[in-house]
Amino acid sequence: MLNIVLHEPEMPANTGNIGRTCVATNTRLHLIEPLGFMINDKTLKRAGLDYWKDLDVTIYSCFEEFLEKNPNAKIYMATTKAHKVYTEVEYEDDAYIMFGKESAGIPENILVDYEDTSIRIPMVGDIRSLNLSNSVAIVLYEALRQQGFENMTLEGHLHRLEWK
Repeated sequence: MLNIVLHEPEMPANTGNIGRTCVATNTRLHLIEPLGFMINDKTLKRAGLDYWKDLDVTIYSCFEEFLEKNPNAKIYMATTKAHKVYTEVEYEDDAYIMFGKESAGIPENILVDYEDTSIRIPMVGDIRSLNLSNSVAIVLYEALRQQGFENMTLEGHLHRLEWK
């Protein structure tokens, strides 16, 4: 099972959207405090809709506690400072993909130990970063694609009509 890690997320709507994406993809969510909101925030629940109750989520007091409780985690650090593009790595079935807070990303004192597993999403020009929930979806779905979208529904159906 893949894992998404949010280091000190600040915006409840982003975390709610990410939680919903995690439920839809059978992905675990790891939240590292401090959070910029209360976990029962109505904005968080609204963005996650009624899926939040189905979310496999763990909250840690700090990055060190996260590492202590996940000692063998292969962590990919999503950052604009990385040398590799997110499509240039092969994600293990139990990979951890970490994203930083919206205002500052992952702190450099953490990144410095993960140069080989830091990844970036290409962007044009002087854009500082993409929206956090969009970034999570982009990288997570690449990891899922590499794994053949295992156990996921690959074909859709119309509700009232049939395809021609």
